[in-house]
Amino acid sequence: MLSILIIDDHPLVGDGIAMMIREVEYLRIEGMSKTAQEALDFLETHHPDIILLDISLPDMDGLELCSLIRKKNKQAKIIGLTSTNEAGIVTQFLANGANGYLLKNMEREELLQAIEEVRNDRIFLSKAANQKILEQYHSLREAMQNTPVLTRREKEILALLHNGYSGPGIAEKLFLSLHTVETHRKNLMQKLNANTTPQLLKVARDFKLV
Repeated sequence: MLSILIIDDHPLVGDGIAMMIREVEYLRIEGMSKTAQEALDFLETHHPDIILLDISLPDMDGLELCSLIRKKNKQAKIIGLTSTNEAGIVTQFLANGANGYLLKNMEREELLQAIEEVRNDRIFLSKAANQKILEQYHSLREAMQNTPVLTRREKEILALLHNGYSGPGIAEKLFLSLHTVETHRKNLMQKLNANTTPQLLKVARDFKLV
């Protein structure tokens, strides 16, 4: 028998989940908490196998609560339960010790699948959350592929330009000839598709190169 704690400030959520699992013989609701403090008090004396945790609670951020629970309880499987489907929140939630992530509009089959996956020490993400993670990955990979590759010297000169140094100032600081500095600056402008130094610096900031 697997025991479940539901942490959510909306009673309808708990009631809905109870309805979903009422005919599942190996699952039972051990408790329902409407606030983070209620949940922490409950966990002082109870040890549920599965914790369904809403990220939006009235007294504490669910991400923080997840981290607190995980520090005290290494065994419980924590599944995020929320209506928010943002890649950043999903990844942060998992980083804070969660084992899975479900959206509140889940179907019964998806809830049971999530419970089954996490009880077997696997990470579970709802289909929608998984799609968001993939989109974030592809966006990041595309951005990395499009980011210009600079040499060490070009990075040094770009940083000095960003800090307000002129060509002669850079030449003096790096012990280079002014001609060499200008050659590097022109190469930078070509790589970043810029026509002026201010435009060069703007593009560099957009690419987070400075």
